Amino acid sequence: MIQGKLKRLKRYFTRALHRIQKGPGYTYKELLVWFCDNTNTHGPKRIIKEGPKKRVMWFILTLVFAGLVFWQWGLLILTYLSYGVSVSLSIGFKTMEFPAVTVCNTNPYKYSRVKPLLKDLDELVATALDRIQYSSQTQANTFTYNNTRQNVTLDPALWNHIPLVVIDENDPSNPVIHNIFDNSVFYSKNNLLRNSSEDQTSYAQRYKVAMKLCTNNNTQCVYRNFTSGVQALREWYLLQLSIIFSNVPLSDRVDMGFKAEDLILTCLFGGQPCSYRNFTHIYDADYGNCYIFNWGQEGDDTMSSANPGADFGLKLVLDIEQDEYLPFLQTTAAARLILHQQRSFPFVKDLGIYAKPGTETSIAVLVDQLQQMEAPYSSCTVNGSDIPVQNLYEEFNSSYSIQSCLRSCYQEEMVKTCKCAHYQYPLPNGSEYCTNNKHPDWVPCYYGLRDSVAIRENCISLCQQPCNDTHYKMVISMADWPSAGAEDWIFHVLSYEKDSSYDITVNRNGIIRLNIYFQEFNYRSISESEATNVVWLLSNLGGQFGFWMGGSVLCIIEFGEIIIDCMWITILKLLAWIRNRRQRRQRPQYADPPPTVSELVEAHTNPGFQHDDGNHVTEDIPGTPPPNYDSLRVNTIEPVSSDEEN
Repeated sequence: MIQGKLKRLKRYFTRALHRIQKGPGYTYKELLVWFCDNTNTHGPKRIIKEGPKKRVMWFILTLVFAGLVFWQWGLLILTYLSYGVSVSLSIGFKTMEFPAVTVCNTNPYKYSRVKPLLKDLDELVATALDRIQYSSQTQANTFTYNNTRQNVTLDPALWNHIPLVVIDENDPSNPVIHNIFDNSVFYSKNNLLRNSSEDQTSYAQRYKVAMKLCTNNNTQCVYRNFTSGVQALREWYLLQLSIIFSNVPLSDRVDMGFKAEDLILTCLFGGQPCSYRNFTHIYDADYGNCYIFNWGQEGDDTMSSANPGADFGLKLVLDIEQDEYLPFLQTTAAARLILHQQRSFPFVKDLGIYAKPGTETSIAVLVDQLQQMEAPYSSCTVNGSDIPVQNLYEEFNSSYSIQSCLRSCYQEEMVKTCKCAHYQYPLPNGSEYCTNNKHPDWVPCYYGLRDSVAIRENCISLCQQPCNDTHYKMVISMADWPSAGAEDWIFHVLSYEKDSSYDITVNRNGIIRLNIYFQEFNYRSISESEATNVVWLLSNLGGQFGFWMGGSVLCIIEFGEIIIDCMWITILKLLAWIRNRRQRRQRPQYADPPPTVSELVEAHTNPGFQHDDGNHVTEDIPGTPPPNYDSLRVNTIEPVSSDEEN
């Protein structure tokens, strides 16, 4: 049963092969001649119908133009696979959604609340300043040693891990290093210059203030130099401050900062009153308590501006309380603010601007909306889910941004390399902030990562821009506020509203007025669209083929047909070669050439041609046998069908 089906299947395929073989030709030459004679493409038909000279000319022209077609096709396909984009700029007019506005005080904590924590640290800094500070011009810009602090008892736990030193490079090959906090060393410039003619410039070149960074139990040390003592002290102070506050709970740090009601005195949006209750609190590692207006978190409605102009924007009066500033931490007195999208985390230190106290700062806003195409047209990301970096700012329920990715990437490298996390970035799961007791080598490791170009380039390569983004361009203007004639009554009113006091508790050194509004409702939308698509590719491929060879899609189908016919002829020839090879293998193999007819006849009639061996026995020749009548019987032969004959 199965063998019968296999025979029928074999017979079916045999008939199919014979039908295909009865096509345009049985050889490659016949097939090509048939194709040139029947194709609709210009050129091949002239090759077989013209004279010898024109035939050669048309053959060369056909090859040249076919090469041009394939070359142009290659360029078009490469252009399509490059996934180019075209940028379009459109200007629209509509009611604009007001941006989120984050305001911070540049001073993160009130000094009256953190003074007990920073008492020892401030004494260290004051001592260092006394020992390296510049005196007045009347004393020839000399360093003075304050004898009042000469016998100050210093807590070595604060400075032993990261000591401040002065490097005397009078002999560059053998520099002398003085520890600023060492009471046994006296290095006053007054004494050094008493019998010296060197000037201030040469002194600054000779003496450098540096931080001593040691690892492996103080066996390997390097010195981080600074161009001025102010930079060195502030950098050293920030490191010590981060170590101290990394051990303070977040709730306590929030209580030490500026409350919303202390920072935001008045609020007005679109002509309607608002207050500090309309702001969302967020804690920033650099600026402490920050407050966001119109952040648009889940469940909160976003606000829109009814009209452009200062009367329809956000108006704030802030009090930064300069008398509560930490003396050695922040050298700038101002408010820090940033305009950003709803639900995006405000990176105030990276992207914010300052607002000066005693002034009215007006910020006119223009909006640019950017829309990029996704992969493969660009490397942008829609929501950051395809970025191989964990977004540490997701805990704030904020959207993806390039700054959040870069900071998260740096924190990951910090935890991986230094085995602890930096205080200024969110804390990853399963890690802890760096401290001198548990991680004595973290400061050199931190500076090594911060100065590493390879780490920055790696994070930049991992992080990508968001596909959809909104940029706020600001036009800033300032004026003195309040005026000399109005400051008395304005300060009285603000003091009463803030503290319910009839005495003036605010002053020009702390008051800031902000006006944030849309300059116009015209917005610019910069969007990308695909420069090439499948329709573009097919039309250009067909245009090149038609221009150089006068062909069309049907000509391509004809060419595909001739390729299939060539394949079938190749298969038939291969099958015939295999069949002949099998037949040759099945034939008996002889060492000598086959005998001729005369040799065969002679072999039957001449006994001399018979093979003679020693064991040959002569047999009797039998008589004439009787006739075999069965040989005269006619056997019927099964007729062969016409399909099998073919």
